[in-house]
Amino acid sequence: MRANNQHLSLIRNAARGLSPEHGRSGGFSLIELLIVVAIIGIIAAIAIPNLLASRRAANEATAISTVRSLSSAEEAYRATYGGGSKFTNLDGLVTTKIIDATLGAATVVAMARSGYVYNVATSNSDMNFCAGAAPATVNTGARNFSSDTPGVLYVHPLAIATPPTSTTGGVPLNN
Repeated sequence: MRANNQHLSLIRNAARGLSPEHGRSGGFSLIELLIVVAIIGIIAAIAIPNLLASRRAANEATAISTVRSLSSAEEAYRATYGGGSKFTNLDGLVTTKIIDATLGAATVVAMARSGYVYNVATSNSDMNFCAGAAPATVNTGARNFSSDTPGVLYVHPLAIATPPTSTTGGVPLNN
């Protein structure tokens, strides 16, 4: 029986113009490859949104930390250069080397740092300040942050590339 099956296989291959040693190779069929591609597509569809959400959360955590650092830098400026009562803007913090130049340059989308742009605004003849952060694009964050003279961190509704210049309208962050 086995000899007959081998003989039929040889006849079929000969009819197709194949020699006996060019039978079906051990590769994958088109259906098998399509199934693998479909499975990879399903896994990617599940994983990519989670990856983007994790990146957005990491960007927001960095922005919170940076706003806190800016608030601390303002207090250091007031104690060191401001005569105990005056604050300065972002450029003043860079000029006095209290913050680094890359943070000082992160005021426009093209120079965003960890997906956020920053601003420090002073008011009341430099007696008050507000440090703010806003996501550079809709994909880099979902909230704006600010901090002022008392050092309380506030969360604001999303405003792309527009850091808050006051804490008005913000809700204190509970952490």
